[in-house]
Amino acid sequence: MIALLRGTIFEKHPNQVIVETNGVGYDVTIPVSTYSTLPAIGGQTVLRTYTHVREDALQLFGFATAEEKGLFEKLLSVSGVGPKLAITALSGLSAGDLIAAIRGGQVDRLVKVPGIGKKTAERLVLELKDKLDSVLFEKVAAAAGAPPPVVAAGALSALEQDIVSALVNLGAQKAAAEVAIRKARAAVPGDDFEPLFRKAMELLR
Repeated sequence: MIALLRGTIFEKHPNQVIVETNGVGYDVTIPVSTYSTLPAIGGQTVLRTYTHVREDALQLFGFATAEEKGLFEKLLSVSGVGPKLAITALSGLSAGDLIAAIRGGQVDRLVKVPGIGKKTAERLVLELKDKLDSVLFEKVAAAAGAPPPVVAAGALSALEQDIVSALVNLGAQKAAAEVAIRKARAAVPGDDFEPLFRKAMELLR
């Protein structure tokens, strides 16, 4: 089992990174939170990885922190939750917010994540509510008090296109994703990928 990967970033996307180690490129699926921490292409990174083995494939899932990997593994322990849905959950909510939603029984918040229906959300709460260690909590930074920028309708920026791509990879329709990112732009100040992505995901429903 591959538990850790250290190497050079050869290519990166919101849900995927290729890490080159000793001439071998490893294709790793990542949550949006990990993508936000990656250096530029050519930079060095260290990812904690989870190896998922199936009869027809071997998949690597990577995380910037041990806490995220630990939460991912706990999500996998829930009936009906596979690696793809667990990654989607970690992309839709930060680790701290996801834990808070599960421990607080906030089913209505969990179902806002694409792919998580009411029954799955209820299972997450039922099976994990008392199993999530508080050390997994993240500190959620307070939003900046700057007024949101006015966004004119036009071509999407490279950042916005990346967010649309990430949303589509997680199951959203492209047209709906484009509408959501335009709305998110009007509500979230700055050009940080992660808060814009999470707001856009929230606005898909």
